[in-house]
Amino acid sequence: MKHFLKLLDVSKEEIIELLDLADLLKSYVKEGKPHPFLQGKTLGMIFEKSSTRTRVSFETGMYQLGGHALFISAKDSQVGRGEPTEDTARVLSRYLDGIMIRTFDQEEVEKLAQYGSIPIINGLTDFCHPCQVMADLQTIREHKGKLEGLKMCFIGDGNNMANSLIVGGLKVGMQVAVACPKDYAPDQKVLDFAAAYGDQFLLTDSPMEAAKGADVVITDVWASMGQEEEQKIREVAFAGYQVNAELMAQTNPGCMIQHCLPAHRGEEITADVFEAHADEIFDEAENRLHAQKAILVKLMGGRK
Repeated sequence: MKHFLKLLDVSKEEIIELLDLADLLKSYVKEGKPHPFLQGKTLGMIFEKSSTRTRVSFETGMYQLGGHALFISAKDSQVGRGEPTEDTARVLSRYLDGIMIRTFDQEEVEKLAQYGSIPIINGLTDFCHPCQVMADLQTIREHKGKLEGLKMCFIGDGNNMANSLIVGGLKVGMQVAVACPKDYAPDQKVLDFAAAYGDQFLLTDSPMEAAKGADVVITDVWASMGQEEEQKIREVAFAGYQVNAELMAQTNPGCMIQHCLPAHRGEEITADVFEAHADEIFDEAENRLHAQKAILVKLMGGRK
């Protein structure tokens, strides 16, 4: 594995290997055990979308691994002034040991990998959010003790989170059910991938149907970054797609909840349900750090 661009590129075995490594690195943090596996390495972090968790978790992760993280804002660099992506890739490859990019178009991430000579990590695009879903899978496995055979349910927009959850969940042997309005379905490439899994995957416009027998329910904001002008339209479209007590009554006993944050209480999830599952949700947020460190070590530390 040379890059981490989307989960469609990653095998089940590679996902499990990364999750095992993330668990190990997390244990080192809890035990106070130094683990400078990336001593002397520098990660460039390109942000064309703003971030809290992505920036802090990657910077902290590189520090804990003995390396250095360099913040590159699109507003303050040639990246945001029209320099071709292929030139950026070749220049930065001369300075850095790896690049993490958080941007809009998946094509930009793919171009960095095509023209650069160092590992590229997708910190988020409009198409997918693979680092977040690795943290989700790590958290689910921590709480449930396994992944295979569990039912994952996603309620909301068929966005980058839904795309990555479908691919990641199916690859590790989970049943995946997605409920979204018909005009907000996941990407067709992802649906084509899921079609090969038969009845292991369900796409419906009924949240109650999707949630029936679920072991984990996942949701996200109705309007993602860059879609704020559509907020009112989306509030109408997603009325009825809220994770609340009525929906959770359809799930299996002990069903957990995941939310990639920030959460809009009273919209995609009620305040009472969020607080009842807050420990699981903030375990998920913490695991961004550990899952991403595993990706960094795998790509930049020479682990085979």
